[in-house]
Amino acid sequence: MSTEDLEKYETEMELQLYREYRDIVRQFTYVVETERRFYLANSVDLQVREAGGEVYFELKLSDAWVWDMYRPARFVRNVRVLTFKDVNVEELDKPDLELPDGPRLT
Repeated sequence: MSTEDLEKYETEMELQLYREYRDIVRQFTYVVETERRFYLANSVDLQVREAGGEVYFELKLSDAWVWDMYRPARFVRNVRVLTFKDVNVEELDKPDLELPDGPRLT
């Protein structure tokens, strides 16, 4: 496989992954970003740990989706991540679940 073919394959896989993300993102409550991966999850437990003077994060996710184009099974029941790097956890806005502005029915 040539370098050009490999780049084309990776571009196609990234586009396919983005389309999958776009289709499923509303099924999840949280977006979690670590130094290695990006996750969608419905349950997040983040603990700050210390061992030997080093501080690290232990992250447990359940009912998750993993952004990884080389992974065939992206939906997973449980994920455990240990990292010395920053972890970003954000709650997703679900505008489709909000009531529209307008007169209230009584």
